Amino acid sequence: MDSTEEIARIRVVIADDHPIVRDGLRRLLSVEADIDVVGEAADGQQLLDHMQDWMPDVILLDLRMPNTDGLAALQALNSTKNPAKVIILTASEDKNEFVQAMKLGCAGIVLKQTSADLIVKSIRKVNAGEIWLDAHTTAAVMRQFATAEAAAASGIKGRERAPLSTREREIVALVAQGYKNKEMAEKMFISEQTVKNHLHNIFDKLGVSDRLELALYAIHKGLHLPQAF
Repeated sequence: MDSTEEIARIRVVIADDHPIVRDGLRRLLSVEADIDVVGEAADGQQLLDHMQDWMPDVILLDLRMPNTDGLAALQALNSTKNPAKVIILTASEDKNEFVQAMKLGCAGIVLKQTSADLIVKSIRKVNAGEIWLDAHTTAAVMRQFATAEAAAASGIKGRERAPLSTREREIVALVAQGYKNKEMAEKMFISEQTVKNHLHNIFDKLGVSDRLELALYAIHKGLHLPQAF
């Protein structure tokens, strides 16, 4: 490699209450040329207190921590303008926690028993704007989606759904990639209110009730990957 070539490095923060887990993750990620571990937190409050110092691109966030737990920290992060993407890294297999984390805006869910190479891959994929769900987690959220889709289908009482427009398909993809309304407006050069209007129409056409169901619909139908419109 040319010595003058610079690698775009991903700034990662590890938030977990177990020192041995933080140490293991730091060692794992330290050998990756494109990843820098810029901070560690033992609980959610410590993470929130140091976000401005660390300015991470990706946060590996444990769900079950003392003081401020992972879901509470995720909710706090989701209410700010911080652009960091969050991967839930957990030993829990509670499907309700998975769904709640998705609703609160996480970009990926990885079980702690996942292989090391997949943890690294999840960081790169999420940093690139994709949603990361492993096979186990995907099965859980897909079952949640299938239930919601069946309920929505029974609720439309036979009326045909109008097809999504090109612009609506673009918005569906961006929602599934984790973009917020303001970010979508800036990316698409439209107003935030226009984005909200499009989302209202999309929810009505697809029979979904919130952004989680819309993101799951996108994954289910293959609409969630970055694409040119």
